[in-house]
Amino acid sequence: MFVDIISPKFQRLNLDELKKTEPLRKLNFAVFALGSSTYPNFCAFGIYLDRIIGELGGQRLFEVTCGDEMCGQEQTFRKWAPEVFKSACQTFDVDYSEGLSDAFHDDTLTASTVRMVPSQREGTIDQLLSKYHNKKVQRYKMKSAPRNLTKLAEDDKPTILVEIYAPGLDYEPGDHVGIFPANSTDIVNGVLKRLTGFEDPDEVLQVQVMRKKKTPNGTFNCWEPHDKIPAETPRGLLTHFFDITTPPQMELLNLLADFCDDNYDTERLQKLGTDNAAYEEWRQLYLPTLLTVLEQFRSCKPPAGLLFGNLMPLQSRFYSISSSPRKVINEIHLTVAVVKYKNQRGNERFGVCSNYLTNMKEQEPLYFFVRSAPGFHLPKDSSEPMVLIGPGTGIAPFRSFWQELEVWRELKMQRSKVWLFFGCRTREMNLYAEEKALLEREKILDRVFLALSRDLEIPKTYVQHQIENEFDTLYQLIVEERAHIYVCGDVTMAEDVCGTIRKCIAAKEQKTEAEVEAFLLALRHENRYHEDIFGITSHAGEARNRSTLRRGSRTLNAL
Repeated sequence: MFVDIISPKFQRLNLDELKKTEPLRKLNFAVFALGSSTYPNFCAFGIYLDRIIGELGGQRLFEVTCGDEMCGQEQTFRKWAPEVFKSACQTFDVDYSEGLSDAFHDDTLTASTVRMVPSQREGTIDQLLSKYHNKKVQRYKMKSAPRNLTKLAEDDKPTILVEIYAPGLDYEPGDHVGIFPANSTDIVNGVLKRLTGFEDPDEVLQVQVMRKKKTPNGTFNCWEPHDKIPAETPRGLLTHFFDITTPPQMELLNLLADFCDDNYDTERLQKLGTDNAAYEEWRQLYLPTLLTVLEQFRSCKPPAGLLFGNLMPLQSRFYSISSSPRKVINEIHLTVAVVKYKNQRGNERFGVCSNYLTNMKEQEPLYFFVRSAPGFHLPKDSSEPMVLIGPGTGIAPFRSFWQELEVWRELKMQRSKVWLFFGCRTREMNLYAEEKALLEREKILDRVFLALSRDLEIPKTYVQHQIENEFDTLYQLIVEERAHIYVCGDVTMAEDVCGTIRKCIAAKEQKTEAEVEAFLLALRHENRYHEDIFGITSHAGEARNRSTLRRGSRTLNAL
């Protein structure tokens, strides 16, 4: 019932009438919205759901709370859940004091309530990662060292082809993999040198937490294994399980302030942990890793167990698959842009996963899972035309498409018409140029368009310009031949492409804005407009926010 009531289709027909009857007036509710701040319309569905249920008469137990996967989502939820539980108990006149302690552990850890003790591993790395992230993580091996796809020097942020030996792996062209990277050895070793509470970084230890247990004979303190952290070596935990490269949050800086031998370091960390303006300026200036913090505040030597209990998980990084399982048997290929950038002080920073992959050797193990993307699969009817649009590494899933199309030809399946729009900065960055040229000659790709945005010999061109230039013929494909449109790339590009198609349709058919919007919605409902988009990378976001440092603030000088 709930899904029907809040669905856009139902809303358009009956929402005004439903509001009058308030069908949910006996419902008490609270919404925790999930999202990523790297995308537009942050937590939009959760916020929409909260509003609609409220308008239909539901009574809020708690204001909608947003959890950002880029910034302490789990910590936000852990704070939210007990508050909602308490509010619900009060609403229904239930004594929450006992239930609250039973339902939610007190996660306010201190040096006296956390310890690390010798233990035994309870599985292999892939098994531990599976339990830690609640995913089916698998272990495979590199087929070979990654190959540079561009004609650029290594220092110029190349794009690489990663080939993985993965026998028996089940996937489809258009699917993604979630790679679990390893943190840089240099950063891990640097952090280990600054921690206390263990002697051997390669001894398997279990993080334990002191908790109160109620028994018939009374309440006692007892040590229990941490709910999530596996028994592993400190080196292994920092390498595979904890995020130590994202700028530490203010709460962690406050915790670190308690373990400084120098009062000056304590005061500075406390300022960063309590003053939002000072923290934000410091964060944008340094883009600090955990090691950066420990090197800046040299007297800080936190206990490892307490630190580990407050670090965020090292999350998987998603990549579109660039191969067809029927073309390259027992393999999976990825197209990866290597991320390197500098903070405002000129210190280099590196994307965790892309640099992990680029430094891998033949036969080296890596860990990942497959995420199905049914909304971005090839048409079931092999004769239906396709328009593929993807600049940069947006070409990644299209390589899996054209490999599958090669298999279709070998099987003598009915051939579809395929156009490819690809954009990059210069000809040296034209990914898979030889493959595309061969496929065009063999008529597996009917037309291939190359847009160059920074070539010195031609005017700046983006894929949307070429779409506009070719729209007379493209219109025939989309409208009359009912082609599928596939768009892969960052969210800004995807919006620009959609806007260009919207504008061209309006001009071609003399449609109103509402009519064009209805046409595009129809494409989506017919499953003919497919998007595989990703958010703004963190360092790009940092660059966009640099203007905040030009406001003349002198907060850092006071530290």
